[in-house]
Amino acid sequence: VYGPDLMLRVCEAGLARGWRHYLYGGAEGVPELLRESLSARYPSIRIVGAWSPPFRPLSDDEADGVADDINRSGADIVWVGLSTPKQERWMDRFRARLDAPALIGVGAAFDFHAGLKPQAPGWMQRSGLEWLFRLVSEPRRLGPRYLRNNPAFVSRIVWEELLRRTGREPAFEGRDV
Repeated sequence: VYGPDLMLRVCEAGLARGWRHYLYGGAEGVPELLRESLSARYPSIRIVGAWSPPFRPLSDDEADGVADDINRSGADIVWVGLSTPKQERWMDRFRARLDAPALIGVGAAFDFHAGLKPQAPGWMQRSGLEWLFRLVSEPRRLGPRYLRNNPAFVSRIVWEELLRRTGREPAFEGRDV
């Protein structure tokens, strides 16, 4: 599911249910812009907190403070707008510490819905080419990431397909990919 679309659908569904949302992520000021944008789109949305983390690992005191703030807010959903895999690691680290029943990583949805970055045209999204649009839009930031991560991913898929075609099953190595 495409994170930006999921975010809007869940926010809309939560209106009738009274869900409380907490926004965690983005650069300084982004969660506040996102709050304004979502509040304009859904006037009755309940956004109970927002926090922009520093661009470094949280200290133990900061982590405790964030967890306490989210828990005090009574959030039903914590939206996490960090880059991959930072947001997945953050959710894994915090899920046992938070009372919120749902933590949802949506990455760049924060920037898109805050109006800071454009989304790829619909045809590019449907064609699986959003990555190309984003690479052209942010080559300095995304170029190194794509060059570092994508070759390993593609070679792994090709290798597993070759094993399948020869009748052998790829062995899961039990490590994070």
